[in-house]
Amino acid sequence: MLQTLKGVIYTVKRVSIQNKKMKLLWQIVAIVLINAFVIAVIGFAATRSSPTLSRLGSRGEEVRKVQTKLKSLGLYTGSVDGIYGTGTQKAVRQFQKNCGLTVDGIAGPKTLLYLGITGGSSSSSGGYSSSDIYLLAKVIGAEARGESYTGQVAVGAVVLNRVRHSSFPDTISGVVYQSGAFSCVRDSNWSVEPNETAKKAARDAINGWDPTGGAIYYYNPAKTSNAWMRSRPVITTIGRHVFCK
Repeated sequence: MLQTLKGVIYTVKRVSIQNKKMKLLWQIVAIVLINAFVIAVIGFAATRSSPTLSRLGSRGEEVRKVQTKLKSLGLYTGSVDGIYGTGTQKAVRQFQKNCGLTVDGIAGPKTLLYLGITGGSSSSSGGYSSSDIYLLAKVIGAEARGESYTGQVAVGAVVLNRVRHSSFPDTISGVVYQSGAFSCVRDSNWSVEPNETAKKAARDAINGWDPTGGAIYYYNPAKTSNAWMRSRPVITTIGRHVFCK
């Protein structure tokens, strides 16, 4: 009888220990699963918030936009197929070199900004994107630094007049990077970030202020000896710049 009672007690203790072990095991499993879920959520959020970079091997609409812009600038001669091949990479590298950007062949945020391509579909005043305004402000800052505020708006207005003119590309980036159009894109001024005044002047020009009266050319008589440019019909003079048709 005593032996039987001892056996029962031993069995109960053993079952109790096993239950505790199972409970501990399930607690460990639950902790592991929770940690795995948290890591997965964090990883997914990071992926969603990180900017997509178009690079060799990428495919999609952003690549198509990059190819279209580069083609309008005469840097890309391939098909606009949305496939980031070696031809697109080579064109991106040349564009980056022309603009003084890091030459890595990747269409990252800054390269897209210079191309006038935004990640979203939102637009700013006048139907132009924030990257368009930024690019226009860069031209104003580089070309009209030291000019009056009206003179800065006037330079922006010329760029926009060209966008609307049939003889020029129909985008701000196309006009700015058109071969030989603006010497500033090839000198040290281009690396200087536009200040708030230049950005405001860009917005005012986009919103319709044109102090030039429709000019599509301008030049500084003290620096320009080009006979053809000097032969253009003059509309007005603002500061050191002569604005003409």
